[in-house]
Amino acid sequence: MTTWRASRASRAQGTMAPGVLTWTGAVLVAAVAILALAAPLLTSWGPEDIDPTAIRQGPSSEHLLGTDLNGMDVWSRLLHAARIDLGLAIISVAVAVAVGAAIGALTGYVGGWLDALVMRILEITQSFPTFILALAVAVVLGPGAVNLGIVVATVAVPSYARLVRTEVRTVRELGYVDAARTSGISNLAVLWRHVLPNSLTAVRVVAPLNVGWAMLALAGLSFLGFGVPVPQPEWGVMISEGTSDIVAGRWWTTVPPGLALVICVLGFSLLGEGLQERETRRRSR
Repeated sequence: MTTWRASRASRAQGTMAPGVLTWTGAVLVAAVAILALAAPLLTSWGPEDIDPTAIRQGPSSEHLLGTDLNGMDVWSRLLHAARIDLGLAIISVAVAVAVGAAIGALTGYVGGWLDALVMRILEITQSFPTFILALAVAVVLGPGAVNLGIVVATVAVPSYARLVRTEVRTVRELGYVDAARTSGISNLAVLWRHVLPNSLTAVRVVAPLNVGWAMLALAGLSFLGFGVPVPQPEWGVMISEGTSDIVAGRWWTTVPPGLALVICVLGFSLLGEGLQERETRRRSR
């Protein structure tokens, strides 16, 4: 009886776990997004406003999370930075998915020399550590929010292309795809209507995880000086500017942006893990 109850509890836990993970991640991400959108309503200071009378001042009623070395309100910059980090991460991943899916779908469906050539190029690109490659591209393009988004999207394209290519090569051999070809529909229409929509399941699972990675990459590049220039608010820049304050005990310049970054990455990771668990359970049935 005890064994049966334990087995039943284990199955119940496995059933609930994907939903719990997904909803927890979604709530964390939604909370940060809502705070970012409501930033002008939640602070009386602008993200680039300077208070010359409060340089590196601790948290107070005037400055909820204190000020940085330039006299800028940390709370205001924290909220407005969420707009840049979240927006750039989501947009860059969306662009990478679109471009990578197009490349992977075309090469996987056509095959032949085109597939072999593109795959060799992608393999060479992926042979470099991801962040090192992103850093190299950032050096070439230079700093700036737009260039930062391009860097992250460019680095992420190969993984999506290979992922979609693998799925397409499986789907194109299925019976309904052969039936669509014999009905007289063009290859492009078959690819667009029948093959590609059924080849994006893995992408939908991986994309949320990659948004978290994109935020880390954006913050890392900005920390090194290749991202959003000062005085624009960005979490990586805020952490970089506040590193010297840690030794002096001024935690408020680095801990809040660091925690915000951790919360966002954790949210997207839980969201992706929940979707992955749900998809695994669906396929095992």
